[in-house]
Amino acid sequence: MPQALADLKVLDLSRVLAMPYCSMMLGDLGAEIIRVERPGLGDETRHWGPPWVGELSAYYLCTNRNKKAITVDLKKKEGQEIIRQLARRSDILLENFLPGDLARMNLGYEDIKAINPKIIYASITGYGQTGPYRDQPGFDFILQAQGGLMSIIGEEDGPPMKVGVAIVDITAGLFVSSAILAAVHYREKTGQGQRIDMGLLDAQVAWLANQASNYLVSGRVPRRMGNAHPNIVPYETFKARDGIYIALGVGNDNQWKKFCKIAQIEHLMDDPQYATNPKRVENRKKLVPLLQEVFLRKDSGAWLQLLGEAEIPVG
Repeated sequence: MPQALADLKVLDLSRVLAMPYCSMMLGDLGAEIIRVERPGLGDETRHWGPPWVGELSAYYLCTNRNKKAITVDLKKKEGQEIIRQLARRSDILLENFLPGDLARMNLGYEDIKAINPKIIYASITGYGQTGPYRDQPGFDFILQAQGGLMSIIGEEDGPPMKVGVAIVDITAGLFVSSAILAAVHYREKTGQGQRIDMGLLDAQVAWLANQASNYLVSGRVPRRMGNAHPNIVPYETFKARDGIYIALGVGNDNQWKKFCKIAQIEHLMDDPQYATNPKRVENRKKLVPLLQEVFLRKDSGAWLQLLGEAEIPVG
């Protein structure tokens, strides 16, 4: 059976992670991906090891499946002409150069649109194509800090922490892949291409989700809470008798009642301090230590089985 995007040709001028992740998603759905790298070193992530698979880093391989790679020197006129010829035959062009860099090579959006009006031209940069920070390079780690994510990651009394994977890069790539699918649909209806502009900061701020809306509604700055949830209790990790931590997610009051029965703490089930989620959130500092003592009564395997059989989210 043909894949959904098998009729699309993608010219990928990007490097590192964010946009290569996007092109990998399109390739997984069947699009033909032509990946352009620098002569000699290629993409810098080829060398981000160990570990290695032959001469390639595992990092490089994690985002570059289902692609055909070529080398082109974009600093030379001949290389720029090769890109223009490829762009004429492409449906989508992907890039993550600093704003203006490709335009100075006559490979910017307006240049490519002039030779291929139906092109979908997508860019990922640190801060977008406009604004006071447009010329600043952007890295996932920096945007996690600058965009507020690190202020809510880590233990309550600990320093800011980053997420263990480059979640801003990956999110930006996913957002752009979604925007490209919308642009393809629009082009089928109108015959017109699109310009897609994604900043890593845009992706990071979107990640704040309920933490951002909580702040906008209450005016209270979100804080680090370890593995706890700002709006749901109990929704965090607990240490079992065998020293292994398990994650418990009691998402509603019905699950709370079932949990109390299984944990043999029925006296807390209808306690006015804990009977509803808003009350449990209000009284979390009293409730969580009580629950931790309960979890120390059994090994992790027993809790996983008991709670899993009761369809209470646990892992």
